[in-house]
Amino acid sequence: MDIANIASKIDHTLLKPDATEKEIVNLCHEAVKYGFAAVCLNPTYVCTAARLLHGTNIAIATVVGFPLGAVLTETKIQEILAAKAHGAREVDAVINVSRLKSGDWKTVERDLNLMAQTAHGCGMKIKIIIEAGLLTLKEKKKAAEIVKASGADFIKTSTGYFGGATIEDVKMLKEWSGPEVKVKASGGIKTKEFALELLKAGADRLGTSSALALVGA
Repeated sequence: MDIANIASKIDHTLLKPDATEKEIVNLCHEAVKYGFAAVCLNPTYVCTAARLLHGTNIAIATVVGFPLGAVLTETKIQEILAAKAHGAREVDAVINVSRLKSGDWKTVERDLNLMAQTAHGCGMKIKIIIEAGLLTLKEKKKAAEIVKASGADFIKTSTGYFGGATIEDVKMLKEWSGPEVKVKASGGIKTKEFALELLKAGADRLGTSSALALVGA
């Protein structure tokens, strides 16, 4: 796979808490230069990115319930609606990891269903972050089934705060989610070699703060 094709699979990401507006501006300029699929940034800078990327094909993605997923569903819904109003086209929303680990699958299912309905009702794509590094194999499989049933566009491996993407997780999530749901690998993707392995394993999108290294910039 050539560099252009790799770039088209990358969400150029900057989610660190001390990110500055200047860094966000650079992120957007780099996305245009290299043809990344999207920029992924904190909600406070969605308006900035929308202004800078107007008229391009680069999607603006932001995060919901980030990074713990433990806020109320109603709060997540408001975050999705605000993201749309400010110019986002995609949201990366964190599953309620605490409820999941408690075995409260009913709450997890409601959370995901309402988020997916809201995002799609706004014409947005939604990626559900399951935080695979904190889950057992059984929990990952169950989470994948719920994500698939919700109609979400992507299942995403991790926020990057609690472990990163693995080849094994990508393969399993792809198998469990089926062709209807794409897989986004995120966390710890720092080399072109690893990126290619993840794509070969079934990832459709890569979330990384090391995008320039992946395209040899």
